[in-house]
Amino acid sequence: MTDVPPRCDVAVIGGGPAGSSAAALLAREGFDVVLLERSRHPRPMVGESLIPHFWKYTDLSGATGLIEREGFIAKAGGITVWNGEIHRIAFADFGFERPALHVERDRFDHLLFRHAGECGARVFEQVAVTAVDPAADRPLVRFQDRRQGGRKGTLRCRYLIDASGATTLLARQFGLRRQVNASHQFLSFWGYFENARFIDGEGRGHDFDRIGEIRPVTFVLSYPDGWIWHIPLRRVTSVGLVIYRHLAASMNAAGRERYFLQTCASVPCLAALLQKARFIEGSLAGRPDFSYYVETVARDNCYLIGDACGFVDPIFSHGVLNAFYGASVAAIAIAESLRRPAHSGRYAALCAHRIHQFYSFSRALALGDIGVNGVDFDLVRRFMRSVPPRELELMLAAAHITHRSRNFRRLIEASGLAGRKMADRARRLPRLLL
Repeated sequence: MTDVPPRCDVAVIGGGPAGSSAAALLAREGFDVVLLERSRHPRPMVGESLIPHFWKYTDLSGATGLIEREGFIAKAGGITVWNGEIHRIAFADFGFERPALHVERDRFDHLLFRHAGECGARVFEQVAVTAVDPAADRPLVRFQDRRQGGRKGTLRCRYLIDASGATTLLARQFGLRRQVNASHQFLSFWGYFENARFIDGEGRGHDFDRIGEIRPVTFVLSYPDGWIWHIPLRRVTSVGLVIYRHLAASMNAAGRERYFLQTCASVPCLAALLQKARFIEGSLAGRPDFSYYVETVARDNCYLIGDACGFVDPIFSHGVLNAFYGASVAAIAIAESLRRPAHSGRYAALCAHRIHQFYSFSRALALGDIGVNGVDFDLVRRFMRSVPPRELELMLAAAHITHRSRNFRRLIEASGLAGRKMADRARRLPRLLL
C-alpha cells in the first residue's frame, strides 16, 4: 500500500468524471498530481445518458480509446412525451457522426479514474478529505486514510481542485453554497429493471434481448409531479423520477419505494415498457438535492468543478458534460498559473467566468432561469456565441421539445439563430408503437 505523499503540484478531491479528467489533463502536462477519492471504484452510481459533445473532452484527456473498447450502448437520440406531445430528436440530423451513449456510471467513472493513474497522476481510493486550509500560496489538505483505519494525514499542494460532487466540500467550508428558489427545488430517486422493453429512434418498442442490435433512445416523460427518464443499459434499464422536493419531504425509504413503483406502473407509456419487467430489489437509490449553486468557483489557489460548483436538473444530460468542461478549463488555468505564477489571478478569473457561463446556460436551457439562481443572461448570450452551431442547435431543439424553458424564445434570439426553426429537427411523432 502506497502512502499519500506530503506534497504535490496539484491535489484533486474526488474521482468522478470531473476530478479524474482534470487529474489526467494536468498529469499529461508533466505536473505532479495527487487524486484522492473517498470511496472505492466501482462506486454505485446512476445509469447515465451522454450526448455526443462529450467525445471532444475524452479526446483531449486521451480516454477515448478506453471508452470505445468498453462497448457501452450507443443511442439513436431522444424521444419525449411532454404534456401529451411526442417529439423525437436524432443526433444524425444535426451532423453528429460519433454516437451518444448510455453508460453505467460505476464502470464509466472507474475507467476515467484508472486512466488518470495511467497518465501519471498518483491516485488513491478510500482517502477522505475532511478539510482544507487555504493558506496563502500552498493549500493544506487534511484527510483520513480509511485504508489505515482512518489515520489522519496532510497534503500540501500549490493548487487544489475540488471535484467532490454533491458533497461540495469547499463550498460548504467557505460558506459559498446557495440554495435556488423554492419553485425550482428538485430531488430524484431511481431504480433498475430487468427485461424492460425499449424504444428505438422511430418510436417503436422492442424486447430487451434486442438491445445489442437496435439502438435505443433516451426516453423522457412528463407527469404531474415532475418528469421521468428511461435509459436502457447493457444488462438492465435505469428508470428515474425527478420530482419537487416538497412532495417527498415526508416519505421514508419504504414510502419512496412504494411511490416509485406505483408511478412506474401507472404512467402511460412507461407502464407499457415495464409491464413484463422485474424491479431489482434493493436497487432504489436517490439524490436529495438538485437545488444549489456556488457563488465563487475559483478562489486563491482553489478551483471548484463539476457538481462541487453547482447542479442543474439533468434533463439535457449536461451533468457529465459540465464535469468535463469544468475539468478542461480548470486544467488550462492551473497549468498556465504553474508556468506563469505572476498571472495566476487572471487565469483564475477567466476560468471562473467560463464555468459560470456554462452553468448559466445549462440552467437557462433546462429551467428558464434568467437573472435568478446564479444565472447571468449576459454570460448565457456570450456562451451561446462561442458554441459550435450544430451543438447549440441540438441543445436548443431539446429545450423546445420538453417545453421546460419559459425563455426559449429569448435563448433563440440570443443565439443568432432566430431565423431557424428548431422544431424542424425535433420531429413530432403521431404515436409510439409500444
